[in-house]
Amino acid sequence: MNLLFLQNLGAPEIIIIAIVILLLFGGKKIPELMKGLGKGIKNFKEGVKGVEDDIKADDTTNK
Repeated sequence: MNLLFLQNLGAPEIIIIAIVILLLFGGKKIPELMKGLGKGIKNFKEGVKGVEDDIKADDTTNK
């Protein structure tokens, strides 16, 4: 699936999105949201790496 709507996203659109997010969540809440997002991405990457390691280990034991 291609994300076609992201191909035409320029600087003005990104600025508008940032302003809307700032208005919705406020200045104090944004760092907390980004911290939570960062932790979520880190946990996701660790999970994917764990699955990849399991697949590689299973591959080597089945040979």
